Amino acid sequence: MKKKAILIGLLSALFFAVTFVLNKSMSDAGGSWIWAAAFRYYWMALLLFPIILGRKELHSLWVVMRENMGQWLLWSSIGFGIFYAGIIYAASYAPAWLVAGTWQLTIIAGICLTPFLQRGERISLKTWLFSLLIISGVVLLQLPEAKALSFDLFLSSVVPVLLAAFAYPLGNRKMMQLTQGRLTTMQRLFGMTLASLPFWLLWSVYGYFTQPAPTVSLLSQTFIVALFSGVIATWLFFKATELVRQEHKSLAAVEATQSTEVIFALVGEVVILHAAFPTPVSLIGLAIIIAGMLLHSFKS
Repeated sequence: MKKKAILIGLLSALFFAVTFVLNKSMSDAGGSWIWAAAFRYYWMALLLFPIILGRKELHSLWVVMRENMGQWLLWSSIGFGIFYAGIIYAASYAPAWLVAGTWQLTIIAGICLTPFLQRGERISLKTWLFSLLIISGVVLLQLPEAKALSFDLFLSSVVPVLLAAFAYPLGNRKMMQLTQGRLTTMQRLFGMTLASLPFWLLWSVYGYFTQPAPTVSLLSQTFIVALFSGVIATWLFFKATELVRQEHKSLAAVEATQSTEVIFALVGEVVILHAAFPTPVSLIGLAIIIAGMLLHSFKS
C-alpha cells in the first residue's frame, strides 16, 4: 500500500508543478495574484460539481458537511485559502523552481504537526534525519539568491511559502480526522473547495477595489491550473494520503514525494519560460532534496 501511495504521490507532484510554472507566467505578464488565486478555486468548484453530481455523491457529502460546518469552513480556509494565497504571492517575487524548492518545507511541517494532531504518536529519528537532509537542500537552494535577498524580499518570497507549507498539511490532516474515511477522495476535495469559497469571495471583494479586472489570459491560465493542479494533482495527493492515513511514517513519506515538484517546475520554467538555469550550488541543493525524498520513501 505504501509503494502504491508513493507512486500516486509522485504523479501528483508532476501535475502540481503546473501551479508553480503558470503562477510565475501570470506574474511575469502582469496578472494580479489576487485574481489568480481566487479564480483557481472558482474554476475548481465548477469542474468538480458535475463529477460529484454524476457520481451521485452530493447528498451524502452535504450530510457530512452539515454536521461540522464550522470545522469545514475553518480547515478548508487554512488548507486551501492560506496555503494557495501564500504560494501565489511568493510567485510574484521569486522563480518558480525556487518557490517549489522552499515549498518542500511542508515535509517538515507535516512531521512537526504530527504530535499535536495525533496524541502519543512519535516520529522516528530516521524520519527526522531524512527531513533535516531535505531542509539542508532547501538552504543550499536558497544560498545563491540569499546574497541579493533583502529583508523585504525575504518577507515577500520566503515567509508566505513557509506559512503555506504549514497550512496545507494542517488543513488536509484535520479534514481526514474529521471525515474519518466517510467520504470518497473526490467528495473531500469538492467539500473543501466549497468550504473555502467564502474565503475566496472575501478575497475577491478586496481584489475588486484594489486590482484591475482579470484578463482573458489570466482566466485561461487559472483554468489550466485549476484542472491540472487543483483537480487532478490534489485528487491524486488526497488519494495517496488517504491510503496511508493511519500510518504516520508512510504519510510522511507520501508528503515527501512532493519534493519532486522542484524538478518538474525547474524543467517547465527553463523550457517554457526560458528562465535562467540554476547555479551549481542550487543544483546540489536540488539533488539533496531528491535524495532526502527517496530516503523518506524507502527507508523510513
